[in-house]
Amino acid sequence: MAAGEHIEYDACDEYAETVVIGAGQQGCGVAGALQERGREALVLERGEIGQAWAHERWDSLLIGSGNQSVRFPGWDYSGDDPYGCPSGPELARVLRRYAAERKLRVRQHTPVRQVECPPDASDHDDVRFRTHLASGGVIGSRNLVAAVGGYAAPRTPAPAADVDPAVHQIHSHDYRNPRSLPDGAVLVVGAGISGQQIADELVESGRRTFLSVGRHRAWPRRYRGRGIQEWLQALPPLYEEFGNAGGDGGPVLPGLPVTAVKDKSGDLNVGALAAKGVTLVGSVRAADGGRLLLKDNVVATAEESARSFRRALDVIDTVIRDRGFAAPEENPAPVMPMDGVSDFGEALDLARHAVTSIIWCTGFGPDYGILPRHVLDENGAPVQLKGLIGALPGLYYAGLPDGDSLAPVGIGANVENGRFIARLIHVDHVMRSGSPEPLVTA
Repeated sequence: MAAGEHIEYDACDEYAETVVIGAGQQGCGVAGALQERGREALVLERGEIGQAWAHERWDSLLIGSGNQSVRFPGWDYSGDDPYGCPSGPELARVLRRYAAERKLRVRQHTPVRQVECPPDASDHDDVRFRTHLASGGVIGSRNLVAAVGGYAAPRTPAPAADVDPAVHQIHSHDYRNPRSLPDGAVLVVGAGISGQQIADELVESGRRTFLSVGRHRAWPRRYRGRGIQEWLQALPPLYEEFGNAGGDGGPVLPGLPVTAVKDKSGDLNVGALAAKGVTLVGSVRAADGGRLLLKDNVVATAEESARSFRRALDVIDTVIRDRGFAAPEENPAPVMPMDGVSDFGEALDLARHAVTSIIWCTGFGPDYGILPRHVLDENGAPVQLKGLIGALPGLYYAGLPDGDSLAPVGIGANVENGRFIARLIHVDHVMRSGSPEPLVTA
């Protein structure tokens, strides 16, 4: 909707107590949690259930949190490979099966044009939100859950505009596999989950691969008999590490665990990639046609990442020791290899190194333009509390980070997020209806 465009408060074509926008794991998790409480939701999805996982990621993507993290309200993983890492399409298929088995009301291929909040809506009104569909219909609801997450809009940094047009450039959102790229060497920019997995795939395919590193965390895939994701779920101090620079008082060091490897052995980190033959280069700071200007920070970045790796082990060891848990010792403890790590210099000549493609693995931003401007901050991000509660009564979010913690965006976090939202919607229903039903139920 253009700035200043006026939407008439016309009558609704249909009504649902709760409208959920987005049928990913978070949106379906909210619908499933509401169903547990006997409340129904209408889920609107611009594409298919699990759209992003099935169609908007690279072919070989693996979900690092593993099969055991793929759970939904009333549904847990029951297979025989809990540590296996499902692909994006596999996760989408599980999500579709869950929605079908629970008979969730999901309307696919139904993009939302705009959500309006009538200014005169009161606490007792059934319609506090009107959701305008791209098809022209209007759905009224008392509650609105935006489950589009914080990773909807691909972000490409400014230097991309100054790269020689002869170089093929794409964002990780549009990358599919090595065969989809022109012949030649590839520069991957970004050392997060996508950057490391894609660099690993490229070097394994025989491509000369460069990886531009930035500050990130490194985690062991397994330690002392358990996967790192299990430790993260069991030990709150580890989750605190998401917003803590290795305990040294420095600025935030970001990063979900980069742990998914195709052969289910070893760890994935910049040191391991260097050992495979990936050439590590510094962070991109500018571009000048066929030259990229870099920070000379490869070794410093890798050393900081290695410290975060050791810090994760230390936190696990400390909790095991202090609580007297009977966990097997692991000697020697895993380490991030540094033998192949060396500084590259302050420039990368693309032609000299035969680099014909750049993949920008530089993350995503939120896209909440469908919501009223007054519920967003100056950057277009939701004004929210704990990543779940919106700025208006009845407005909720599912899948947003909570402060420095990325825990609420995890696959399995849909259960806790959904049940939290469902509980508040249940309280609202009980209070408004005057029912003697208890506010808090199991």
